[in-house]
Amino acid sequence: MSTEHGQPAHSATAADPLSVSAPRFLVEIIAWVAAPWALAPHAIWLAVLADVLLIGLPTVFGMPGAKKQKNPVSIPARPAIALELLQPVAACVAAFAAWPTVVASVVVVASLAACILQLRRWRWMLAAAGGMHGDVGPAT
Repeated sequence: MSTEHGQPAHSATAADPLSVSAPRFLVEIIAWVAAPWALAPHAIWLAVLADVLLIGLPTVFGMPGAKKQKNPVSIPARPAIALELLQPVAACVAAFAAWPTVVASVVVVASLAACILQLRRWRWMLAAAGGMHGDVGPAT
């Protein structure tokens, strides 16, 4: 299927196969564990707040069609991608604060791999946000 300009039409939802979503979910779980672990020695309320934000924000806010689940509040592609990048950043920073360097380094590698696997989906999100009804103009 293509548009009148000969460019491929974008589907209404991003390709989010298990091979891409599973590493992303793994990094999310690492962030949900590492951030409270790093913050708990300072204040328990900070540890709880970290998980409320890391779990709650992506649950409430998201770009329509970017993931299989529906988000109550729709946001544009760029803020949605920034919100998704919060998870691996939190996982990496918290891992270095809470765990041995070797473990934190593994978290960084897992986070980078998950982000690299997300690139195609993020490109779809940006392209879908660039036009209406799949008409995103010439490919670059």
